[in-house]
Order: sequence, then C-alpha cells, then structure tokens
Amino acid sequence: MRRASRTILCAFALTFAATPAAPVERRPARAPAAEKKAPEKKPDAPADAAPGAPLYENQLLRLSEIMGALAYLRDLCGDGDGAEYRAKMAALLDAEGTAPERREKLAGAYNRGYRGYETTYGQCTPNARAAIARFVAEGGRLARDISDRYGGA
Repeated sequence: MRRASRTILCAFALTFAATPAAPVERRPARAPAAEKKAPEKKPDAPADAAPGAPLYENQLLRLSEIMGALAYLRDLCGDGDGAEYRAKMAALLDAEGTAPERREKLAGAYNRGYRGYETTYGQCTPNARAAIARFVAEGGRLARDISDRYGGA
C-alpha cells in the first residue's frame, strides 16, 4: 500500500471516529409469541476483487460504498458533512484508482451506496439515522483494519 493511501485511510478512520452517531430510537420489545422473524438480509457484498488487485480490494470497495451512502444520508439528515465524504472519496480515487478499471470499480461502489439510499429515503427518518450510525461504525472499522493490516505493504 502506498504511503498516500495509508495517510488517507488514517484520515478516514479519524473522520469516522469523529463523526457523532445520532442516538437511535429504541422501541418497546414485543411479546415473543407475536414476533415473527424474517430472515436477516445481509448487505450486498461488493464485487469480487479482480486477479492482481490488492488483498484489501474488497474492503476498499465496501468502504467506498459506505462513503457514498453516508454522503447522501448525512446531508439528508441535516448533518451537512456529505461533501466531506465526497472529498475523501476523491482523495481515495487519486491514491488508489491509478488504473482506469480500478477507478471505475471504486467510483461505482461509491455511486451504488449513494443511489441505493437516495431511492430509499426521501426524508430523514429514525431508520436513516440508525443506518448512519451503523455505517460510521463499519467504515471506521474497515479503514482501521485496512491501514493496520496492509499499511506497510
């Protein structure tokens, strides 16, 4: 991993750590008999890394997708820092997207995250706030993991 990439990932980790997670509204528990559990749907995994891609490619694609979702959701909920996520994605593209195909994959993941939530949420809701909190936690974890594991590579 190049030095610029490591610096950017450290900045991401700090950004995610400094982003206040909004409190999530708790609902009262339901009676067990009335509760039916639907199978949990895991978020779509990013496309598999291409042969010859760095070992951290899948994590970087997921981080890009999270940044896209946060860019939309944070602005939607009035946090006003969506532009920071766009700027950080641009910096990531400059550092990691040296090949046109790789740049397209990273930008595509960002756009998928942005558009996915743009079509789902037209206004800020408690669920949107919960998604923000989850993405901030996951994004920070990914940025730290990538930097810690592959920072010297």
